[in-house]
Amino acid sequence: MKCVAYSAEHRDVWDQWVGASRTPLFFFKRDFMEYHADRFEDASLLFYDEDDLLAVLPASRHGDVLSSHGGLTFGGLIFGPKVRADSVLAVFDRLVAHAREMGYRRILYKSIPYIFASQGAQEDLYALTRIGANLVRRDLSSVIYQGNRPKMSKGRKWLVARAAKLGLKAEVSQDWDQFHDLLATALQRHGAQPVHSAEELKLLQSRFPDNIQLNVILHEQRMVAGAVLFRFGHVTHTQYLATNDEGKDMGALDALIEHCIREGEERRETFFSFGISTEDGGKVLNSGLINQKENFGARGIVLDFYEININ
Repeated sequence: MKCVAYSAEHRDVWDQWVGASRTPLFFFKRDFMEYHADRFEDASLLFYDEDDLLAVLPASRHGDVLSSHGGLTFGGLIFGPKVRADSVLAVFDRLVAHAREMGYRRILYKSIPYIFASQGAQEDLYALTRIGANLVRRDLSSVIYQGNRPKMSKGRKWLVARAAKLGLKAEVSQDWDQFHDLLATALQRHGAQPVHSAEELKLLQSRFPDNIQLNVILHEQRMVAGAVLFRFGHVTHTQYLATNDEGKDMGALDALIEHCIREGEERRETFFSFGISTEDGGKVLNSGLINQKENFGARGIVLDFYEININ
C-alpha cells in the first residue's frame, strides 16, 4: 500500500477517479478545489495498491492537523465502485501511518453524507470506529425525499400563492453581481458575509456550467430573491438563498424555493438538499432556519466530523 502526496501531475488521474467514484461530486474535482488555493495548504493524498489506485482524499494541512479539505463542507476518502471493505480498512491504516510519518498529531475527517453517494459508501464509518476515531462534531442538515415529500405548511402555501398572484416568476440568471449584493445585504443582518465573492461565483459557474445555476425572481427589473444551486446528479443543493424585505413580503423566496424543488422533481432527482441549520460547531440549532426548511417538507440528516488522535 502506497500513499502519495497530490501534485499537479496527478490532476487528470484525480479528476477521472472522482468522476467514476461512488461519490462523483463535481466539487471534489481540482478545478473547484483549487479556485481558492491561496487560502489552504493542500495536503491531498492518493492511495495505491501496487500500481492500482484505491482512493483519493481531498485534504489540507492546518498546523499539526491533517483535515478533510478546509475549503469543502465535507469530503472524506473517495473510493471507486470496485474497492471492497478490506481495502478500505487497509487505506485507513496507511492514512494513519502517513500522518504519523509527516508529524501530524490529529486527523479531522469530514464524512460524506450518504445521500450524495451513487452506491453504498459507508465502509469509512466502520473503519473510523475500528481505529478508535471520536465523533467530535455533528451538524443537522435538511433534505426532501422527492418521492416521499410531506405536505408544505399552510403558511408556505399561502406565500407561494401570493407570489403567483403578484405575477412573480422564477428564471435562470447570469447576474452574479446583483445576486451577490442581495446576498451580502441579507447576511449582514446576521453579522455574516458570503464565503464566495461575486468573481469567484462567476469563475466556478464558468468551470462547471452544468452543475452551478443561479435562479432568481425579479420585480420591476430588481432582483428580490435568488438561489444558487449546486447540482450533483441525483441531488440539488441550495448553496445560497437570499431575499430582501420587498421579496419577503411578496413571498418571492418561498415561490423560488418551491420552483427549485419542483424543477428537481421534474429532473427525476432523488433528493433536494437545504444544507445545515446548526451553528457554533453544531452545538446550536437555529430553530427559525430549520423551521423554514421543514415547512417545505424537509427532514433531517447529519454531517459528521471525526477526529483521529495519531499518538
